[in-house]
Amino acid sequence: MTVDILLVFLVLAGTIILFVSEWLRVDVIAILIMVTLAWLGLVKPEEAFSGLASNAVVCIIAVMILGYGVDRSGVMNRITRPILRAAGFSERRLTGLVSVAIGFLSAFIQNIGAAALFLPAILRISKSSKIPASHLLMPMGFAAILGGTLSMVGSSPLLILNDLLKQGGEETFGLFSVTPLGLVLLGTGIVYFLFFGRFVLPAAKGKADSSISAQDRLIDTWQLPSTVYQVFVPPGSTLVGKTRDEIKIRLRYGLNVLALLEGEDVRYAPWRHMPFRSGQEIALLGQLGDVERFVDDFDLQVRGFAYRFRELQSGETAGFAEVIIPPRSPVVGKSLRQIEVRKTWGVEPIMTLIGDKEERHDLSDQELQPGEAILVHGPWGHIRKMADNVHFVLVTPVEAPEATGKRQPLVAALCFLAAIWLALSGVPLPVGLLSGALAMILLGVVPIDEAYRAVDWRTVFLLAGLMPLGIAMGNTGAAEYIARQMMLVLQGSHPIWILLCVAVLSTLFSLFMSNAAATVLLVPLVMIMGNMSDINPRALALLVAVCASNSFVLPTHQVNALFMSPGGYRSADYLRAGGIMTLLFIGIAVGFVYLTYL
Repeated sequence: MTVDILLVFLVLAGTIILFVSEWLRVDVIAILIMVTLAWLGLVKPEEAFSGLASNAVVCIIAVMILGYGVDRSGVMNRITRPILRAAGFSERRLTGLVSVAIGFLSAFIQNIGAAALFLPAILRISKSSKIPASHLLMPMGFAAILGGTLSMVGSSPLLILNDLLKQGGEETFGLFSVTPLGLVLLGTGIVYFLFFGRFVLPAAKGKADSSISAQDRLIDTWQLPSTVYQVFVPPGSTLVGKTRDEIKIRLRYGLNVLALLEGEDVRYAPWRHMPFRSGQEIALLGQLGDVERFVDDFDLQVRGFAYRFRELQSGETAGFAEVIIPPRSPVVGKSLRQIEVRKTWGVEPIMTLIGDKEERHDLSDQELQPGEAILVHGPWGHIRKMADNVHFVLVTPVEAPEATGKRQPLVAALCFLAAIWLALSGVPLPVGLLSGALAMILLGVVPIDEAYRAVDWRTVFLLAGLMPLGIAMGNTGAAEYIARQMMLVLQGSHPIWILLCVAVLSTLFSLFMSNAAATVLLVPLVMIMGNMSDINPRALALLVAVCASNSFVLPTHQVNALFMSPGGYRSADYLRAGGIMTLLFIGIAVGFVYLTYL
């Protein structure tokens, strides 16, 4: 063992200790490793900082911008609706459906691309369903990684495996040779989180939910009902033909009609003279007991929580807002009925407050006064038009982005799909993804300033800082030293022990260097090892390529790094949930190769 190899092992040990102890932030740890390797002379200065321009880092930056663009444009609303309709509010159903979808998608596109496609959708689902993002993102990320084992083009290690086998004079694998193993791995990962997720996933809500949102603060301050109920009007209902004014729905039941749905047409804050019709679905805000009284009186059908009106309570496209009447407003001295607030602005008035006087029920005919606060509910676009600083002044911050054109969702979707198509057509992955991100910027989907804000720089430096460690292991011969020492120890052992050690070694290497680099380094060595021990070299090579994707214990895989910040995860969270998944992965992969090829 040389001095350089010993130094690499010391740096590696220090890295593991820092990750496990969490004395420093993960990005600070990565930068510390980067600089330390350069000071020790284990890598050249240009190699120490080469991670900042690496393919993995460029891909991460590109997919963050792409994901932000499709989310900002509204494309994700259309993606989330069928998922929400099928899964409802069930965390287990959401986990299962999304994991299956992203797993099978990862069989044919790079898992980082599949993860980027689903990330904005999952964050929206998390907000609207009140399920912590930390309970959804890790299962989704693991499924994306596991899905890469479904075909020989699903992950970088499997993609380059056949070239390495050709160089060694061995027969190559077919496109779906690995599919049976991939199906078992993906199925195991999904079942693992469905049944044991509540024990291994963190309780933290993640970055998207870590602080109280403006909507939650408004609901708490005004003591508002926050559940929207969905009610169906059947043909025989006595409500048919009547208007909300005639039945006095607010005075008699204390309910607000937020929207009406007929087919796919949604009408927000319907006018008081609009008659109800059979076949309509009504979104009601209020208490469950009041909803049940209303339903019983008019022979309606409760559909439970408002699955088809989920956006009304998600805070993404609609929500509560507080507006103030300025002193010289044209509405001063008039009532809400006279200014026809629903018909004019398409928002539903919930309550008013002037001084200490609060009104929640009979507010339609009261004269509006300067300084009076009105709480309304409606789409953010309607609220923005209402708050023109002449009639009303908006107090509540509206975080949802403004629409920038009818074709924007189409343009965003085309940019994203074009980026994926470029990657599939043979263009290098970072070139294809970054081209799609640049197209979004040039076409106005994402302003350049927002593109910079869309990038999570902590994730970027986490990946960039760890890559020089893999370079140092290769340059100094530390990786080869480990592999050869293992071969000396295992020579003459039972095949199952050799397979197990190869799987563990591949897993360890993939944690601190790119999985493709680990595959390139280990496959020639294990093929020699196979010939020495009379074990099928193809079997050992396949085991290396599969286990190079077994990166769950630390957030060093691109997908795990991408989800770490949105999920609010710590290294300890990956150790807990990923440790068990790692053991399951190794057991299944070793068992499959042993039974199939030996």
